Amino acid sequence: MEQRVPYTWKPVLAGGLLTLLAGMGLFIFGGRVEWLLLPFAYLYLLVLAYDWKAAYWILLCSLPFSMHIELDGGVLSTSIPDEPMIWLFFLLFLLLLAYRPNSIPGWFLRHPITILISLQFLWLLVSVLCSQLFFPAAKFFIAKSWYLVCFYVFPVWIFKDKRDIKTVFWVLLLPVFVTIAVITWRHSTHDYSFLSVNHAIGKLYYNHVEYGAILSMLFPVLVVAFLLSGKKVLWRIVGFLAVAAFSVVLFLTYARAAVLGVAFAAVVAACIRFRLVNWVMPAMYLCIAAIVIFFAHDNMYMEFTPDYEHTYMRHNLSDHIRATFQGQDMSSMERVYRWVAAVRMSTEHPLTGFGPHGFIEHYKTYTVPAFRTYVSDNPERSTTHNYFLLMLTEQGWPAMLLYAILTPLAFAQAQSTYHRFKDRFYKLCTLALAMLLAACFINNFFSELIETHKVGALLYLSLSLLAVLSNKSRQTDIA
Repeated sequence: MEQRVPYTWKPVLAGGLLTLLAGMGLFIFGGRVEWLLLPFAYLYLLVLAYDWKAAYWILLCSLPFSMHIELDGGVLSTSIPDEPMIWLFFLLFLLLLAYRPNSIPGWFLRHPITILISLQFLWLLVSVLCSQLFFPAAKFFIAKSWYLVCFYVFPVWIFKDKRDIKTVFWVLLLPVFVTIAVITWRHSTHDYSFLSVNHAIGKLYYNHVEYGAILSMLFPVLVVAFLLSGKKVLWRIVGFLAVAAFSVVLFLTYARAAVLGVAFAAVVAACIRFRLVNWVMPAMYLCIAAIVIFFAHDNMYMEFTPDYEHTYMRHNLSDHIRATFQGQDMSSMERVYRWVAAVRMSTEHPLTGFGPHGFIEHYKTYTVPAFRTYVSDNPERSTTHNYFLLMLTEQGWPAMLLYAILTPLAFAQAQSTYHRFKDRFYKLCTLALAMLLAACFINNFFSELIETHKVGALLYLSLSLLAVLSNKSRQTDIA
């Protein structure tokens, strides 16, 4: 796939000058600082036109810095600067496909992960067509389309060799370290307190849960990079210090799911090494089913209703964890409040669900008041805090089952790929992707972060790269 387009420089320079003058003029007369960004947007368009692979690295580099903003009084929202770049790549995809319809490799289209993601996408379309709220559901479908194109399809054209894998490591990890430095400095002004972590994060991430999820997903990647750092003492020291710093900062996110995600990633890595990973998810699903059946039998879950007056946010981590086990932690019991509502909602539209964005608009009429907490008014309009239940309520049983298959399928592909490779670099990269996906799974069991632009991008990018490595391992095996 050709990634560079020749052109003459005079029209380019003239266009750049006009864009600069237009941006300055609009700033002077309109007073909005955003107009000064026009020249930078023009430069990015030039990079995209000349070498879209370089433009793709810039997009990935922008992800950790991108911030969510609301438009038109909250009716619409986007993230800046990554989402406008994603729109451009979606348009580029349509142009490339029109110019060369067979540009997507056949092996990629036939890959089990691609087939499953395609089925998820098709069922999403069915759910949108049957949605209770068509306009918000349609917007969700369009956004999902360009995210899948940008982060699942484009990588198959981008990742060709070890250099590309090393590049994606640097363009993602270095910006993340910058955000860590900023957040840690802000947090230090509040003595790293439990209650100030969201204030320290600011707009860089949605909250400490997303921040912790990103760190827990990238932590295994950093560990693998340390293992691949070679014999040079300087790189070994830098790698060790980076892993140590990541460990401390991960703890300071105060995100329990993030820590569990790292632990689960280690378990998955060990199971892949000893060819046992195909048992992990069935065993986990069996345990979850047993727990659900236990609490559902004779409404046993009603025995665990919280004391409203004593269920609130604690002021430090130790009290927070203690309250979790005592059923007095506000965030944990709010999850139960919404989980119960989600299960009750699922009986209303079991096949297609309420449609995207349907949970937030309908769930309160399905709640059990006994589980209500101080934050149940939900002004931030967050959803189920469990991606399985989000799929169940918004897209029905087929969507939830397809999502349930995705993780064990990815683990199975990672295990077979890992053992086919002889090259240590590719073996460890495969292991890193499996651990990243394991951490993502745990974080999304307690949240619904796949629909956020940072976690979702990282998930689909990793799945695509896993498919690429799977194909490469087969070629190596044949050779």
